[in-house]
Amino acid sequence: MKTELFISWRYLFTRRKEKFISLISVISVLGIAIGVTALIVVIGVMTGFDKDLRDKIVGNYSHIIISSYKGLNEQDYQALADKLYRNRQIKGVSPYVQGQFLIKEEKRLFAVDLKGINPDTESSVTKIKEYLIAGSVDDLGPDRVIVGKELALYFGLMPGSDITTYSPFGKERVLKVAGIFNSGMYEYDLKLVFTDIGTAQDILGLKDKYSAIAVKLDNLNLADKVKNELSALLGFDYNLKTWMETNQNFFAALKLEKLTMFIILTLIILVASFNIISTLVVMVVEKTRDIGILKSIGMTSAGIRRIFACEGLIIGSFGIFFGAAGGIGLCGLLKKYQFIKLPQDIYYIDRLPVYIEFWPDIALILLAAAAIILISTIYPAVKASRLNPVEALRYE
Repeated sequence: MKTELFISWRYLFTRRKEKFISLISVISVLGIAIGVTALIVVIGVMTGFDKDLRDKIVGNYSHIIISSYKGLNEQDYQALADKLYRNRQIKGVSPYVQGQFLIKEEKRLFAVDLKGINPDTESSVTKIKEYLIAGSVDDLGPDRVIVGKELALYFGLMPGSDITTYSPFGKERVLKVAGIFNSGMYEYDLKLVFTDIGTAQDILGLKDKYSAIAVKLDNLNLADKVKNELSALLGFDYNLKTWMETNQNFFAALKLEKLTMFIILTLIILVASFNIISTLVVMVVEKTRDIGILKSIGMTSAGIRRIFACEGLIIGSFGIFFGAAGGIGLCGLLKKYQFIKLPQDIYYIDRLPVYIEFWPDIALILLAAAAIILISTIYPAVKASRLNPVEALRYE
């Protein structure tokens, strides 16, 4: 194999008169490199979108939500919390109340989601404290709320502002803004309002009832496993939903889009592989005399095949290397400097997120490129191995 590799290397990198073949080789390397770079950047952005949105979704809610067909009260919550904390994967438990109400601005009414939380335990299941840009969770109390940044901009609110609201039963109530949060997700920052549990229960008419119990795990990827364990522990009176089930359609769409982009951009590498085929075919014609000499001194057809296969793989390897370096480097620049901004009302987030996963994303891209290149070497290598040494040397 060392002999074949040495000959392949000499064919590609020794000085020669046929500059045209060198040009085709350079174009082949560039084609593969551009394809790999494009794939890495696009898949990195898609993975970044997936991770960023996932973090924001579980940052505002939780990993597992437990509700009951019979309803939940304080006693139910305390009994459940004692059972839940026996599971080592559970790091936080907190009750909440959720519903909708209306905010009035002059003659207009604006519907938002109202979430009543326990200020003492909420930070153990969500990132509400990290998202606050004004005020504090501890400032929550009777008739005091924390609003999103976009909602505050829409109504011109700031800490200390009063807002007029209407409950689902049409009861008017004036609430005071105690703080402002910014999760970075437009929908939440525009349509989510936090208050304490007592105020939310009063507005929504739930008396002493809770809507559900939020559970946070030490590893969100274990949500399905822990859900099954808790289902067996709690029985049929309780309904459990993971963050993946709550947003199943959304993440399924992202996954399908990521797969589609991978297939489409792989076609760039496929097109570039035709340049490798043409390079090797031209080289086979140019090296007809050399092939005849090698065969006449005893090199087998398999050896000839390996020579031209190695040439194609060398060209492709350079393309994969430069493409991987360019793709990872560009992803690093996008991640560090964030010079591409997005309109939040369209894309839900305000910047272009990039996240590089070497496994499986980068590994699959490089393996796919290598497989395409290997396949592209088959025809020229077989064609070269079938040359008859007598015919090859007849006119030399």
